[in-house]
Amino acid sequence: MSKILIRGAKVLGGEPQEVLIDGETITQVGAGLTAEDAEVVEAAGKVLLPGLVDLHTHLREPGREDSETVLTGTRAAASGGYTSVFAMANTFPVADTAGVVEQVWRLGQESGYCDVQPIGAVTVGLEGRKLAELGAMYESAAGVTVFSDDGKCVHDAVIMRRALEYVKAFGGVVAQHAQEPRLTEGAEMNEGVVSAELGLGGWPAVAEESIIARDVLLAEHVGSRVHICHLSTAGSVEIVRWAKSRGIDVTAEVTPHHLLLTDELVRTYNPVYKVNPPLRTERDVLALREALADGTIDIVATDHAPHPHEDKDCEWAAAAMGMVGLETALSVVQETMVDTGLLDWAGVADRMSFTPARIGRAEGHGRPVSAGEPANLTLVDTAYRGSVDPAGFASRSRNTPYEGRELPGRVTHTWLRGKAVLVDGKLT
Repeated sequence: MSKILIRGAKVLGGEPQEVLIDGETITQVGAGLTAEDAEVVEAAGKVLLPGLVDLHTHLREPGREDSETVLTGTRAAASGGYTSVFAMANTFPVADTAGVVEQVWRLGQESGYCDVQPIGAVTVGLEGRKLAELGAMYESAAGVTVFSDDGKCVHDAVIMRRALEYVKAFGGVVAQHAQEPRLTEGAEMNEGVVSAELGLGGWPAVAEESIIARDVLLAEHVGSRVHICHLSTAGSVEIVRWAKSRGIDVTAEVTPHHLLLTDELVRTYNPVYKVNPPLRTERDVLALREALADGTIDIVATDHAPHPHEDKDCEWAAAAMGMVGLETALSVVQETMVDTGLLDWAGVADRMSFTPARIGRAEGHGRPVSAGEPANLTLVDTAYRGSVDPAGFASRSRNTPYEGRELPGRVTHTWLRGKAVLVDGKLT
């Protein structure tokens, strides 16, 4: 691999510097660097970040390759500036054994566009009745450390307690999809004024908040780690803030779409806005932004949920829940958090790289942009503004809520261990 000199980049949004990559490693960072025989990337005015890490991605393989594959999903990830993604377990078959997680892990290695770390199921078949092979998945070649039944809640308190106790033995974490199932039967959108006016089944905030309250107390009781997936309400923020004030080992994520979109969009009856958890109110959106800024919410995770055309281009009640997000996440975070002054680019690096890598123990990712570190990097043209065109997505699916919407920022380059996988906005 040749040397690469990134010239004039604002590292984490700071003063312009040069960054020299030699092979898989950053060898020098500073002003006025030169290097013979190096490929030069002119980066004046652009922001250089550590490669992004997504703790919550659905790659659909095995079983739903009509929606996404590990290859297409990792190409989408590289396009969005990600060098590592954690693949959720709700595949077919479910990733509840060492064999399935190893299959996903090896497919990620073969893709070459970003690293893929499988997430193991908490319960067999995501059925919530019996613990899956947590230890075997951890000891497998995939080295699974994050476990989740995402898409379904681990609603049985005894099962959740046992899972928290089990993963404590090897420093793992249970990532909970907080949704009390009895409170959300027949629910199609956020419960509130809009659902009442539209006559759609309401999804109350308390269905999320009650599970979070229970699980942080369980985590405190057993002395284990719990992670809250796609937190979406102002009340959930307050519970997590309270739990952290007690010293409970809880982390939480928010999705880009919950930072920007509200349930008012459901008035269009466009199924592209149907998602789990549902889009909430403007009050919730503002509370989520503030919580991400002050650290109550630890990270941004995409919950990239691809679906084929026929699963979204139908009536609202029949439509699948979920949105693609890998290729637009950084732009949404720039609009909602950076351009509003709530976070600087160093804060973005923390919420989208350093901290998710730490939570998921993604070795070699979420590292400082400094000499001796792995060259997992992304370069962002923050001055760019353009309309979202899903026809140009690398993902196999097109179910984005941002089609035609103007968003800021564009990832121009992504390097995975020194290898350019995205150059001038095009996959290599």
